[in-house]
Amino acid sequence: MKFAIACGGTGGHLFPGLAVAEVLRARGHEVLLFISEKEVDSRALQNHPDLPRQKLPSIGLPAVFSPALIAFLGRLRASLKKCGQIYRDGRPDAVLGMGGFTSIAPLIAAWRRGIPAFLHESNAIPGKANRLAARFCRTVLLGFGECARHFPKCPTLVTGTPIRRELTEDVPGVREARRKLGLDADRPTLLVMGGSQGAAGINVLMTRAAPRLAARELQVIHLAGARDEDVVRSAYEAAGVPAAVLPFCDRMQDVYPAADFALSRSGAASLGELSWFGLPSVLVPYPHAAEDHQTLNAQIFVRAGAARVLPEKGATGEGLARALAELLDSPATLAEMSAAASVLIPRDAAARVADALMEVRR
Repeated sequence: MKFAIACGGTGGHLFPGLAVAEVLRARGHEVLLFISEKEVDSRALQNHPDLPRQKLPSIGLPAVFSPALIAFLGRLRASLKKCGQIYRDGRPDAVLGMGGFTSIAPLIAAWRRGIPAFLHESNAIPGKANRLAARFCRTVLLGFGECARHFPKCPTLVTGTPIRRELTEDVPGVREARRKLGLDADRPTLLVMGGSQGAAGINVLMTRAAPRLAARELQVIHLAGARDEDVVRSAYEAAGVPAAVLPFCDRMQDVYPAADFALSRSGAASLGELSWFGLPSVLVPYPHAAEDHQTLNAQIFVRAGAARVLPEKGATGEGLARALAELLDSPATLAEMSAAASVLIPRDAAARVADALMEVRR
């Protein structure tokens, strides 16, 4: 069978889409990825040179009366034309959109040609692009069951958020993972991450918290993004906190196993990976996320006992240091949170999505 997966724009769309592509290809099927023109997409796929992909000139969906609407419509038209040409040259059996602006044109183009279209919504509440795209889809696949009520006119199926295969295979043990990062193999370790490009708000909070954590037996892995890498590294050095500071990491299978707990944004893909590795977390939702979906995502983990939430607005370095210290001082709490996190997301999510796509043959 042939499948097209639209998954570009952010790591939160790209990595789950890549996970589904890996399952389909392992089953012997052909897969084409639609990605955006952003550098993050090309960089994330550099370890998959054999995976066919097409870039689409898409941009985010603006407000109805925004001047940016003209540019959006122009790029949407160009993307629709390109998708139409690709579908004519090699009609796929089904098209999957992983959400966001890159999914809109491939799904509309599929609907126009009678090709079964599916949408995956990872978050607890859909954004504007997915509310629009769902109108053209046979089924909406969900990361969280709580999201089903937002698609009252479309069939839904809870699959979980897919985890890319590289995170599930050839994963080092804790001590080896820490040594690979140049860290003490026996020291408690905090992972700080803010998504595929870092998070300025988390970076600032953590640099302010670092001096208050200096007396603790703690080391840090911090994915800071290219812009803040030097500033963050200098802050840890000044505070005397051992840290491995990276702008970006394309081998997260070497990072997650090294951590005892995490400080993170609460995008759905990040939460899925925290669940896979059973990592307790302090979540700082991105305050400007559409529909405040990161806060809603985080609340699912909090209700399950897998995470604590620290809203960015009003947060201080002192407050963050206190929250981290409370967890660091309670191994029993960390163990309970780890157990709760590990069962929150289906561990066969990518296979569930692939199964749904393959149903079109029956």
